[in-house]
Amino acid sequence: MSEFTVSGRYKNRDGYRAFETTIDAVNEDVAREHVLSQLGSRHGVKRTEIELEEVGE
Repeated sequence: MSEFTVSGRYKNRDGYRAFETTIDAVNEDVAREHVLSQLGSRHGVKRTEIELEEVGE
């Protein structure tokens, strides 16, 4: 498993909020899915309200 750093922004009631998180995943696609599900769960935002800008190893 590799460590990926995912950054982007999500929509909240005040506009957009930037984020950057590090996650262990098998590949880049799995890392994207984990981040989308975690942000959606924690902040109550839909996947369409999350913009992933960069995914790097």
